[in-house]
Amino acid sequence: MAKLTFVGGIHPYDGKDLSKDKPIREVLPKGEMVYPLSQHIGAPAQAVVSKGDRVLAGQKIAESGGFVSAAVYASVSGTVKAIEPRRVVSGDMVMSIVLDNDGLYEETQMGELKPLEEMTREEILTAIKEAGIVGMGGAGFPTHVKLSPKEPDKIEYVIANCAECEPYLTSDYRRMLEEPEKLIGGMKVILRLFDNARGILAVEDNKPDCIALLRQLTKDEKRISVKELQTKYPQGGERTLIYATTGRKINSTMLPADVGCVVNNVDTMVAVYRAVVEGKPLTERIVTLTGDAMKDPCNYRIRIGMSYEELLEAAGGYRVQPEKVICGGPMMGMALFDLKVPTTKTSTALLALSKDEVSAMEPGPCINCGRCVEVCPGRVIPSRLADYAEHFDEEKFLENDGMECCECGCCSFICPAKRPLTQEIKSMRKILLAKKKKK
Repeated sequence: MAKLTFVGGIHPYDGKDLSKDKPIREVLPKGEMVYPLSQHIGAPAQAVVSKGDRVLAGQKIAESGGFVSAAVYASVSGTVKAIEPRRVVSGDMVMSIVLDNDGLYEETQMGELKPLEEMTREEILTAIKEAGIVGMGGAGFPTHVKLSPKEPDKIEYVIANCAECEPYLTSDYRRMLEEPEKLIGGMKVILRLFDNARGILAVEDNKPDCIALLRQLTKDEKRISVKELQTKYPQGGERTLIYATTGRKINSTMLPADVGCVVNNVDTMVAVYRAVVEGKPLTERIVTLTGDAMKDPCNYRIRIGMSYEELLEAAGGYRVQPEKVICGGPMMGMALFDLKVPTTKTSTALLALSKDEVSAMEPGPCINCGRCVEVCPGRVIPSRLADYAEHFDEEKFLENDGMECCECGCCSFICPAKRPLTQEIKSMRKILLAKKKKK
């Protein structure tokens, strides 16, 4: 039987063997904690604490600043040191709450929990919103908004993105192996919001142990199935995942709900379970520390707000001095200029590479080989779009479907001329999206 997949894509070295067989480790921060008020798409959260206030782990320190926004919670106990702009991974200065960690990790007491079976749809959505949950695969879209489509009865599929197609990353893999009941529990919570939907756990076939385990645990669940996907990047992209599992297509002007789908990644679904069933807000996540320059590649359960510098130190540091350090994976991650920046709800990995192969490449002229077209999951012509972007030809860029690029990086990876195709297209898309927002 053919594996479920999409047209295009690539097969880069995945690097997952470095960390996939090591159990998740707990790491507790000791230093200063920084909580940016913008850890999500939408309006920044608004601080509800002041300098000098003592807070407990699990206490709300910032409330959502609008419908498309998300609350922020303290992940440790301590005293509010400041509310001021702090540098984040992107290099931007973002208003943040700075906390002096007292090392006691005192937590707030949970209120009385209501059984899931007795909760209404509105109560479930409120619990998810109050917990400050956002898409934890990197996008950071507030989850309560995603789970509130205009016509919930038209949602037919709730898809758990268990593909984890980004090279090197293994946090979702370890989560599925070690805490599968929380993933399945999160799926059950979300299915209660959509009476006509079926749940799909979509897993790439390079994780046969996860597929077997999830099938065993869901064999009696009539509304949940496990689908095996072909291992290929970017199989876990929202558009490619929906097509592979349902055969339905969406473009840049559409939302998954437009074709009856809702997609959430593994960590997000676990966070939903913890919020609704356990009454816990989003204060922690799993992060992969890996790469050939890392001394001890592994997955760590971290408290959101600790710095990458402290996380690296707790993990044992580098084996050799890296030439490139990336926040996230090698395909869609962001190069780090400084480790003294905070982890956030969307932090997935810290990748340390001994060689910076990309910077060593010398781009040459396009040889019109068409390889970028063959691998593009968006079915556009990246070489042509990059030319339009270089010449700031916005009209031609839009005419040739430049906004359909998902910025996956496949074209830059495959290009024999080593042209930075994705970077050029991404820059133009950013300009056009900013203009559209301004209008």
